[in-house]
Amino acid sequence: MKLFLHLLLPAITISVLTAQLKPRPQEPEKPYPYLSENVSFHNSEAGITLSGTLTLPVNEESFPVAILISGSSPHNRNEEIAGHKPFLVIADHLTRNGIGVLRYDDRGVGQSEGEYEIAGYADRASDVKSAVAFLKTYKRINPNKIGLIGHSEGGLIAPLVASNSTDISFIIMLAAPALPGSDIMLLQTEFSNKAQGLSDAKTQVELAFLKTIFDDVSQSTDLKKTKSSLSEKLKANKEALPEDISADNLDGILETFTAPWFQKIITYDPRTTLMEVKCPVLALNGSKDLQIPFEANLSAIEKALKDGGNSNATVKKLEGLNHLFQEAQTGMADEFATIDQTFSPLALKEMTTWVHSNILFKK
Repeated sequence: MKLFLHLLLPAITISVLTAQLKPRPQEPEKPYPYLSENVSFHNSEAGITLSGTLTLPVNEESFPVAILISGSSPHNRNEEIAGHKPFLVIADHLTRNGIGVLRYDDRGVGQSEGEYEIAGYADRASDVKSAVAFLKTYKRINPNKIGLIGHSEGGLIAPLVASNSTDISFIIMLAAPALPGSDIMLLQTEFSNKAQGLSDAKTQVELAFLKTIFDDVSQSTDLKKTKSSLSEKLKANKEALPEDISADNLDGILETFTAPWFQKIITYDPRTTLMEVKCPVLALNGSKDLQIPFEANLSAIEKALKDGGNSNATVKKLEGLNHLFQEAQTGMADEFATIDQTFSPLALKEMTTWVHSNILFKK
């Protein structure tokens, strides 16, 4: 049973290849043809200071600035994963094309204060709001052209901020979940099993196991009792357990699945927030993304925005790209580190062209 929980759920740590065997060809080298400054800003609500890097175009006026929001699990300002630095590559490309970028270390990572492990969606959103407040005080930045670019779970956080603020002029959602966490994980299991060539019978056992947990946890008003009853139910029906889960390790697994933060994740529906987003939105997803399968999520984003009356939304599937927006063969997570490319030039162009058309030349 192989779930991609490290890309959706912050409290689960799954090891991925992080060794960088050789320099990635897209990583920029100094000197940069733009301004790059290490900055810090204070989140007064949380009482912590966050640190990051601000890159700004040279000799340009009234340019837009985007705040990059990382996916789940703690990341530094470059969103390093599998030997890649996607946020460094994105920031470099956008800034070279007249779009400023602020990227920052998550709570408890690098030079940022706080604890990531106890931060929920609202906490992450408050960090972004603090970044917006900081940018509004920066002399060269037009406060009417501040946007958000969120990857994976970061694409869920961006609408949370934009739906409650008039300070956000645009958002870009990169492989963003738009369905409840329970639905996402069921899709992850189905798509990843298919990519691995596993039998439909095995997949159905795993899906039934997850559905049993999700149904009970979603409705629970006492998670400790739910854990106990689930344990008894599943141990009494051993045929309901996937092959790699036994009565011996079941309790440890249920400890995670019956945690309060997990209940919030599987029950939170991003569509309700998306309906409140009124600023321009670009949503991109790769056709080989097994973590956030494109068809269900892009459709959900498009419908929620339309139902909420947002008439400036662009939703696109990008062929052949995985969850990190690399040109991929399988889309599996163990392929991330083996691909030299960090971020597809096509995806970079889509973002830049869209911001130029919708934001750059607007007053």
